[in-house]
Amino acid sequence: MSSIPPAPRGGGTAGDSAAGPLAPPAPPPAPTVAPAARAEAAVKVYGRGDTAVRALDGIHVEFAAQRFSAIMGASGSGKSTLLHCLAGLDRLTSGETYIGAVALSRLSDYQLTLLRREKVGFIFQSLNLVPTLSALDNITLPLSIAGRRADPGLLDAVIRITGLHDRLRHRPSELSGGQQQRVAAARALVSRPEIIFADEPTGNLDSRSGGELLDFLRRAVDDLHQTIVMVTHDPFAASHADRVVFLADGRVVSEMRSPTTDSVLQVVRHLGD
Repeated sequence: MSSIPPAPRGGGTAGDSAAGPLAPPAPPPAPTVAPAARAEAAVKVYGRGDTAVRALDGIHVEFAAQRFSAIMGASGSGKSTLLHCLAGLDRLTSGETYIGAVALSRLSDYQLTLLRREKVGFIFQSLNLVPTLSALDNITLPLSIAGRRADPGLLDAVIRITGLHDRLRHRPSELSGGQQQRVAAARALVSRPEIIFADEPTGNLDSRSGGELLDFLRRAVDDLHQTIVMVTHDPFAASHADRVVFLADGRVVSEMRSPTTDSVLQVVRHLGD
């Protein structure tokens, strides 16, 4: 038996009663947030003629702001090439990449350098820590080069999340591999970039240190509202992301939201099919 709609509240007219209660106003549309980075018809070719390699083959992909995204694929799939082109470290053969609303192909080399310094953070396998500087000085080095001071609140938050508060005066040689990688990650965060690109950040770490770094990156997104795009070959690493984009032969072939290690592994096993 169908339920009877409730009578209209006081003040309604006979016409209102006959038509049933007034519908509540529709909620306003959710605001549209521009992607933090995207590629449009992205093509990257290395070499010429018979030796040419098409690393990216017309990729269209977007990466949302304030989210943790992972890019996966077999060796030679184009995942690192895509990351480097999105970050302005390499230029496309054709197509376009954007950071926010900025089209990277329209920038000079000098403008790209400024953009990377002011809006982009990087975490790579090669940490590039300065051996003569303390952990704290390594963390704040990019700001010092730019003539800026670290925001005290953000610096404290980054140090708290990384768990490096008792290691700040130590030099890189006095830190474990995992601690060094967390210093590199903190360095990428402390300038509050619009987006951080991470290329196999756990590749040189043992499972414990890698897990600690991934937890830190996850908290950077959840607690500091950071945007991270990470290339990885590891399903466990990808499971920390909000979304995984899968590449094969320079093309996007699949994607997954709310990934788990097992669900990512299932896709990876069939990427070459």
